[in-house]
Order: sequence, then C-alpha cells, then structure tokens
Amino acid sequence: MHRRSFVKIAVLAATVVSASAREAISQTPKGAAPGPRLDPKDPLAVTLGYVEAPTKANTSKFPQYKSDQKCSNCQLYLGAGPSAPCSIFGNKQVPAGAWCSAWVKKV
Repeated sequence: MHRRSFVKIAVLAATVVSASAREAISQTPKGAAPGPRLDPKDPLAVTLGYVEAPTKANTSKFPQYKSDQKCSNCQLYLGAGPSAPCSIFGNKQVPAGAWCSAWVKKV
C-alpha cells in the first residue's frame, strides 16, 4: 500500500470512528466514570507517535507535526477541558496538550 493511500484510509477510518465514538459517549450515563488514561507505551500510541508533550514529537518520523497541533484542537478529541476521550484510542483519556499523527483539524 502506498503512503498516500494509507493516509487517506486512516483519515476516513478516523472520521468513522469519531462519529461512532461521539454517539457512544452521548449515550454514556451522567456521572459515569471516565475511561482510563492512555498509556504512552500502548502499541497503537507508539505506532501513531503519541506524546503527552508535543515538543517531544519525533519530527523526523512524523514530519507532518506542527507546533499548533494538539489534542484539544483535534477532531478526534471528544470533549473539553484538561483531558478527554480520544476516539482513535478507544475513548481512553488523553491530555488536551498531547499529540499524535492521527491529528485532524477540528472543524
């Protein structure tokens, strides 16, 4: 698979996952405990270059990283505040200031 095809498929999958996750979260009972925090050593997190401090992003491996990209302004970040669920990581909690290569501009 070519890199461009992979990126297109990944963005499409992220959009579908995001929509599904938003629906699931909207059905979560009020007062329910938030999901667990994402472990930076999680295999998917490692694959996507997830870092809790974006200044530590591996820019040689992930050249698409820009300093204004962070979880809180990503389409996949399902909330507001200092941490929220991320649909790409199975709704595990991520800090607002974190980053990964699945970042998609919030519209």
